Amino acid sequence: MVAKRRAEMVEETRAKLIQAARKAFAAKGYAAASMDDLTADAGLTRGALYHNFGDKKGLLQAVIDQIDAEMLVRLRREQERAETPWRGLLAEYAAYIEMALEPEIQRIMLLDGPAVLGDPSQWPNQNACLLRATQEIQALIDAGTVKPVDAEAAARLLNGAALNASLWIAAADDPHAVFPKAVEAFQDLAAGLLRAEG
Repeated sequence: MVAKRRAEMVEETRAKLIQAARKAFAAKGYAAASMDDLTADAGLTRGALYHNFGDKKGLLQAVIDQIDAEMLVRLRREQERAETPWRGLLAEYAAYIEMALEPEIQRIMLLDGPAVLGDPSQWPNQNACLLRATQEIQALIDAGTVKPVDAEAAARLLNGAALNASLWIAAADDPHAVFPKAVEAFQDLAAGLLRAEG
């Protein structure tokens, strides 16, 4: 019983810190977010932050993991609404690119995350995303919708194109002007994978 309560307290502390950090990183940016202000907002000490996340960078990784999990749920919903698996794949990628317009995702996932944690394509959560895209593309190949290409290669290239489109949007002076151009070009590139009719 004591161990269970302790585990609940640890989880509660982690959740408070992640929520406070998410709010601070979105509003001020990673560099300007003070660890003292952040822990005070959570009603905790710096010691709690260090104990649970090691440092501010570890806390950023936890915030990114949380946002990434939420993004994945949203992407799956887009894919499930589509009329066909091919349209589902395109809808998923378009939704991912569109998320670059959201201030929180823009700042934390696309600007500060890569600056602090390095290349997003190397983040641990990208392996699951790549595997899922590879499986979806392989199913489209098996169904005869997509040319018989290497599914992993196609997934890596599509994921890379979507990530770069998102990074472009996030860094643009006018993200809303860049978004439709990025999606249109992405869809034209992806269409090259389709098997020719007739």
